[in-house]
Amino acid sequence: MTAIKHALQRDIFTPNDERLLGIVNVCKAGKKKKNCFLCATVTTERPVQVKVVKVKKSDKGDFYKRQQTWELRDLTEVDAKDASKENPEFDLHFEKVYRWLASSTAEKNSFISCIWKLNQRYLRKKVEFVNVSSQLLEELPKAEESVPSGESQSVAGGDEDALDDYQELSTREEQDIESMMEMCEYAISNAEAFAEQLSRELQVLDGANIQSIMASEKQVNILMQLLDEALGEVDTIEGKLSSYEEMLQSVKEQMDQISQSNRLIQISNTNNGKLLDEIQFLVNYMDLSKGHIRALQEGDLTSPKGIEACINASEALLQCMNVALRPGHEKLMAVTQQQLLFAELRDTFARRLTNHLNNVFVHQFNHFSHFKMTIPQFYRSSCLSLPGHDQSSTLSQHTAELTLPKHNPLHRDLLRYAKLMEWLKNTHREKYEGLSRTYVDYMSRLYEREIKDFFEVAKIKMAGTTKEAKGKFGLHGSSGKLTGSTSSLNKLTVQGSNSRRSQSSSLLDMGNMSASDLDVADRTKFDKIFEQVLSELEPLCLAEQDFISKFFKLQQHPAVIPPLAQPETEEFDGGAPSRIPPQAEHRHSLSSEKDMVRHMMNKIFQSIETELNSLIALGDKIDSFNSLYMLVKMSHHVWTAENVDPASYLSTTLGNVLVTVKRNFDKCISGQIRQMEEVKISKKSKVGILPFVTNFEEFAELAETIFRNAERRGDLDKAYVKLIRAVFMNVEKVASESQKTPRDVVMMENFHHIFSTLSRLKISCLDAERREAKHKYTEHLQSYVINSLGQPLEKLNHFFEGVEARVAQGVREEEVSYQLAFNKQELRKVIKEYPGKEVKKGLDNLYKKVDKHLCEEESLLQVVWHSMQDEFIRQYKHFEDLIGRCYPGSGITMEFTIQDMLEYFSSIAQSH
Repeated sequence: MTAIKHALQRDIFTPNDERLLGIVNVCKAGKKKKNCFLCATVTTERPVQVKVVKVKKSDKGDFYKRQQTWELRDLTEVDAKDASKENPEFDLHFEKVYRWLASSTAEKNSFISCIWKLNQRYLRKKVEFVNVSSQLLEELPKAEESVPSGESQSVAGGDEDALDDYQELSTREEQDIESMMEMCEYAISNAEAFAEQLSRELQVLDGANIQSIMASEKQVNILMQLLDEALGEVDTIEGKLSSYEEMLQSVKEQMDQISQSNRLIQISNTNNGKLLDEIQFLVNYMDLSKGHIRALQEGDLTSPKGIEACINASEALLQCMNVALRPGHEKLMAVTQQQLLFAELRDTFARRLTNHLNNVFVHQFNHFSHFKMTIPQFYRSSCLSLPGHDQSSTLSQHTAELTLPKHNPLHRDLLRYAKLMEWLKNTHREKYEGLSRTYVDYMSRLYEREIKDFFEVAKIKMAGTTKEAKGKFGLHGSSGKLTGSTSSLNKLTVQGSNSRRSQSSSLLDMGNMSASDLDVADRTKFDKIFEQVLSELEPLCLAEQDFISKFFKLQQHPAVIPPLAQPETEEFDGGAPSRIPPQAEHRHSLSSEKDMVRHMMNKIFQSIETELNSLIALGDKIDSFNSLYMLVKMSHHVWTAENVDPASYLSTTLGNVLVTVKRNFDKCISGQIRQMEEVKISKKSKVGILPFVTNFEEFAELAETIFRNAERRGDLDKAYVKLIRAVFMNVEKVASESQKTPRDVVMMENFHHIFSTLSRLKISCLDAERREAKHKYTEHLQSYVINSLGQPLEKLNHFFEGVEARVAQGVREEEVSYQLAFNKQELRKVIKEYPGKEVKKGLDNLYKKVDKHLCEEESLLQVVWHSMQDEFIRQYKHFEDLIGRCYPGSGITMEFTIQDMLEYFSSIAQSH
């Protein structure tokens, strides 16, 4: 290591005027890399700079190069990892942490000790040493620490002592030495003689210095005599100064008295100025004008000018009451009296304002209630008018036209008092809460009456104004409840094709009304009525919620205590509020006030949700398909309300009602599926198109019309999938149970109808089912054709089936004719049984049988007949091929040709 140290000093640091004081052989901890050296150096020039240098041996040659340099002042911490155990790892904290692994613990300790000594000398203990043994960190002697850094202060041990002892010669000293050596001829050849000569000359100079000092003794005595004379003069001057001080002592006492008087006058003026400031502050901020006092005590709360005066006076009073008094003000009698006056004015005006607003609430309630409409039978009262009142829109007119009364005049009148309500909220919480409860109480009764009458008219309009509608639904009195009997679900019975249409619509019944009473006009009428109901409720609720927010000043300013929540905390009386972070308090206030608005709206419109559910139940009872209209309309209004305010009362209420509508929609779908499962078919007539297949078509047509561009399209798609799977399953079930009509015919006709319906309506979510219906229709058409064609040429079919069976058993085709049961004579005998006339007769009977199996609605007879023609020709060619292969050279042919068959099929089709 010594050789490396000298090499580094020579090659790296001496050219840069640096001295190497400490070195350690290290590698990076946790990484397998080549070793390097960490060197602690100082510069030879002042000011001294201390550095830590990383030196690495070059890969291309046997020399070292400087890789990285850090200033020691940038070192913040040295971590030796463990102070009690030997551990070669240590960390140096510069701009980041450098982790090192020394080649030995001794080298690490020596390097850390060197860093500590340099830190003590140059950085004044700036670096922090962690997990380092106390033996390495020895304190320097106090005497050395007291020496200034610019003098010969030394670091204990090593090369640092040599650095402090060594002092470089100045230029002048070098010149003097050179001149002396030039004067002596043997200065270089005989250094000892030169040193003796210099020693002798030094002794001569010392003797001359001593003689010079002794020769100056006389001058020293003269100087001492002059000093004695000077001391005498000083004593004389001090005596004079003492006499002057005694003379000025009396003047000083007088000046002190004058200064004290001036200081007292200045303090008095300062106190008077401060007193004047306090008085002006109290007069400016705690004085209420007589006009404001008069407005608070007897101001007119009915006229606009009076209300404006009261608003200004209440704001001025609030400012006076909320003024931040300075320490000691509360002890002043005038301040106490003024505060009592303010409290009395506050209570008096709060009582006047509360009484007046209560009277306004009662007056407005009585005004609207005076025109309350009691629904007579079928709008008899729509023509009534109250004597002495010429209002443009009475409640009777509103209900006859299915509109709700507008409360804009009431809101407009009350909003004049909004600022006064805000003042009452900030000053007298009890009365504010009482007013809010009173308003909610009166308005809830008013709205309950109006909404109840409004929904009664809506129910009557839905049920119709005829006696038949009244008899069916039994709408009696003002309750508007349906009291008519509810019949059970009738099971479908398949009769003839002529009566199938009337029976298929029983799916629409769902309880009370027959489908004949339900047409497009009725459903359109219901849709318009339901839309009108929602369109009337929406602006009513939004206007009332907006009024409550503005009038009661909710969501406008932070308010922690809601009016109707019956808080347990004390009312505000000037005390210090609890310490809550401003942002958290603001969020809590907004949340509480939103809850308060929702609570008030729930109380005012507590009957809306019930009435809506009752109206929905009526619509569902009239026609279960009305749930489709209601689902679309309700979803649209919920979506609109959520866009305006997701947390509003209207959005929440309509969302709750939407759940009921969705439940009725699901019930409608389940009812249709249940009726499909309960279908019974007649054993005496052909099946044809099943009722629930036709009903699905009607449902899909209606639903596509209703749900066009609707927000809840996903619900309809799910219902489609449920219904179509139920249709498929029950078609197969009915086809399996059919006795009169073949299974293939039932499957073919119904799946053809389903395929036609889905292709026409283009319902994207049912594309897979449409392809499946087409596949089933094609499959069962082919099956029916093959099974039916076995009957006209039954013996011929059996014969060739036997031939194919022999070939399949291994008999060679040309040897089949030698089989006893399948020889040429048997083949001729079978062929003779089917001459052209017989074949035509058989095909004619087959056509009649197919005609009996198929229904008229689907018009599949010609399709099936054409398919039979193709299959018959295929069988004919197959028979001829078998004859040619199994009976070669026999000359046996069929009694008729393909052209004959085409004429047979064509003539039979035309004749029927």
